[in-house]
Amino acid sequence: MTAPPPSHLFYQTRRRRPMLDQARGVYMWDVDGKRYLDGSSGAMVCNIGHSNPRVLEAMRRQMEKSTFGYRLHFETEAAERLAEKTAALSPPGMEKVFFVSGGSEAVESAIKLARQYALATGEAQRWKVISRYPSYHGSTLGALAVTGYTPMTAPFDAMMRPMPKIPAPRAYLDGLDASDPETGRHYADKLEARILEEGPETVLAFIVEPVGGASTGALVPPAGYMARIREICDRYGVLLIHDEVMSGGGRTGRFFAAEHWNVAPDILAVSKGFAAGYAPLGAMVAHDRIVEAVLDDGGFIHGYTYAGNPLACAAGLAVIEEIETQGLMENATRIGALLKARLAGLMNRFPIIGDVRGEGLLLAFELVSDRAAMTPLPREVKAFDRLVEIAYGHGLIIYSRRTRGGHEGDHFLVCPPMIATDEHVDEIIEGLTLSLDQLMQELAPAPGAASA
Repeated sequence: MTAPPPSHLFYQTRRRRPMLDQARGVYMWDVDGKRYLDGSSGAMVCNIGHSNPRVLEAMRRQMEKSTFGYRLHFETEAAERLAEKTAALSPPGMEKVFFVSGGSEAVESAIKLARQYALATGEAQRWKVISRYPSYHGSTLGALAVTGYTPMTAPFDAMMRPMPKIPAPRAYLDGLDASDPETGRHYADKLEARILEEGPETVLAFIVEPVGGASTGALVPPAGYMARIREICDRYGVLLIHDEVMSGGGRTGRFFAAEHWNVAPDILAVSKGFAAGYAPLGAMVAHDRIVEAVLDDGGFIHGYTYAGNPLACAAGLAVIEEIETQGLMENATRIGALLKARLAGLMNRFPIIGDVRGEGLLLAFELVSDRAAMTPLPREVKAFDRLVEIAYGHGLIIYSRRTRGGHEGDHFLVCPPMIATDEHVDEIIEGLTLSLDQLMQELAPAPGAASA
């Protein structure tokens, strides 16, 4: 790899990466010509793959007309058309769309709309937003307040009001059968218990990822969980917010993951695959009754400069058209089932794989030191980081986080673009096999090492 020149950029760490030269389909190339298979779609963003010519052409057409029109000065055709399409894809009654530039903004918008709805309807005492632990809902202070991932939230606790949490339904760690509706009820009833503990009159909303994202590694809820959550929210007048930032956009085989359980929220947040990385874009979608009440009460006290940017909206509309016309949700279902089966097959070779989970092409596997007890690998090994680096060296990009609230545990998201083929699955499994073999060698005790 060519040594990178000094950089004025900084992000999380001092770690450097190769300079990107180009990206097409599921592949990316650095300036030295090395090819990488984008096995995580970036950060689960590039749902339709890179450099799609039809999306690029739609963006060119919009650029020739306008690249910016401030929402307080103009309406734009691109934003109106995308809002109409988004509403059509959303559950009945969810007809109002507020565009943003990313997932954190979408979640922040949802929380603030929920609060203004409470004020507009004479329930100012409702302000608590219950979420789950672990969970991830964004990096702004409001989104962090409902995030359950200690290393990310603890430094900022003094600057925000952390919100109540309930356990995420990680049946595989608790030794429960996720296919049993009683398991779903067991976890969902923790929400009711927390509402009662907090005082139902103070609880504003419950926010949940229908299929877990980075913090729980593609966690699929147990049978009956989503429906039971909806019932509990209705019983206590609590708004239900679905965080579909990662699971939305068709990745699970449905445009919104909650469709798998026929459950509708009151407000939802979507981003990432919504414009698939072609432009910064996200959306909050809300039920008419909520928006109308807020507008009648004086308006939504909220906004972003780039809300409804016409270039981003043109990209988003073209992405959705590509998903629909190319049958990419159907492909995500088929290829996702194949990839999940192949990942599960790796468990026969690698005893450190303790669980494989997910829906469609939102998939993950988790490493453990003892599969029967689901004991995590020693935290000092930092397997969540090491395996990513090994795979990167083999030209395979995957995404990791620590499973157990950020403290320990190692899971890896394997989420290639929805255009992936059988051959790409073969290549992913080959890269993972090489990488896991190398990790196992590194974890093995040195020959002749004395036992403790």
